[in-house]
Amino acid sequence: MTDTSAQATDFLVSKNELSETCFKMHGMPEIDEGEVLFKLNHFAFTANNITYAAFGDAMKYWQFFPAPSGYGRIPVWGFGDVVASKHADVAVGERFYGYFPMSSHLVVRPGKVSPSGFSDSAEHRKDLAAIYNQYVNVAHDPGYKKDMEDLQMIFRPLFTTSFLIDDFLADNDFFGASQIVLSSASSKTAFGAAFQLANRRGIKVIGLTSAGNKAFVEGLGCYDTVVCYDEIDSLDATKTTAYVDMAGSTAVRRSVHSHFAGNLSYSCAVGASHWEDRGAQEELPGAKPTLFFAPAQGQKRVGDWGPDGFQQKVAAAWASFIGPASGWITIDRQNGESCILAVYQEMLSGNTKPTTGYILGF
Repeated sequence: MTDTSAQATDFLVSKNELSETCFKMHGMPEIDEGEVLFKLNHFAFTANNITYAAFGDAMKYWQFFPAPSGYGRIPVWGFGDVVASKHADVAVGERFYGYFPMSSHLVVRPGKVSPSGFSDSAEHRKDLAAIYNQYVNVAHDPGYKKDMEDLQMIFRPLFTTSFLIDDFLADNDFFGASQIVLSSASSKTAFGAAFQLANRRGIKVIGLTSAGNKAFVEGLGCYDTVVCYDEIDSLDATKTTAYVDMAGSTAVRRSVHSHFAGNLSYSCAVGASHWEDRGAQEELPGAKPTLFFAPAQGQKRVGDWGPDGFQQKVAAAWASFIGPASGWITIDRQNGESCILAVYQEMLSGNTKPTTGYILGF
């Protein structure tokens, strides 16, 4: 039995106006046979989570964790502790890493359970990207270290996307490009991809960023060139170029396409850190912008390499990355509704510092 006298909390966001939010308290969820109740311990909050909200309908992110009509629960990555279980193979007290809503609690229905974890087989998640349905048991995760939980929450989901961006470009011979331009170069997904791309021979890695973040981005050491958004015209437009759009800004995309024109061989949208400036799609010179969906490349590589082979390759890349990356940010841990709301609004406004990694808890 779950404790129905206790309260659970959801952080709700208006799907039509992301700045409109509320906290909703309700009784502790009851679980049925075969289900498990998680208490979300802590979670990371980054610009990536704003992307989940900005593309909530288009990419089905809102569907993972149902909410009242008109509202959504933003997905986050964190650690959950099992506080109630009616599943024979999942015990109270076990700790799992995975995809959670911005809620104090989550009910899941584990499918086949192995020592390494399980996938949520809840009906509403069956047709969604499988990579987001996995919950990893920390007791059997070779990459887990308790004293690195914060870094794992902040970087691991983003780095997997970074790994897949680099792998996708390489898998397609970089679309004939000799240089890759990444917008929002200070974002963790961008510099994770730049870190991987920097190891590719013959590929120049260029970062686009704001004037305020330029020194930070240059200090990372994984970009060959760093320019501000108003300096795009200074880049060599005679070279075949691929554009990886982390910002989601209509104005920046237009500038990049107009500058490189016919020499822009590939253009993809990954994130939306400049979510308020996404605008409508328009006809632009160069390659037609497409949406990069990391799970699709992940599924391809699982097919190519097998599940274990895929995990081994990601783990090897992660091990190389996390050492230097740990020195690039300062962890800021905060708890409580007022802190969650403040960090959310700050991230939504784009005023957070790239040197800060937020870990939040209810």
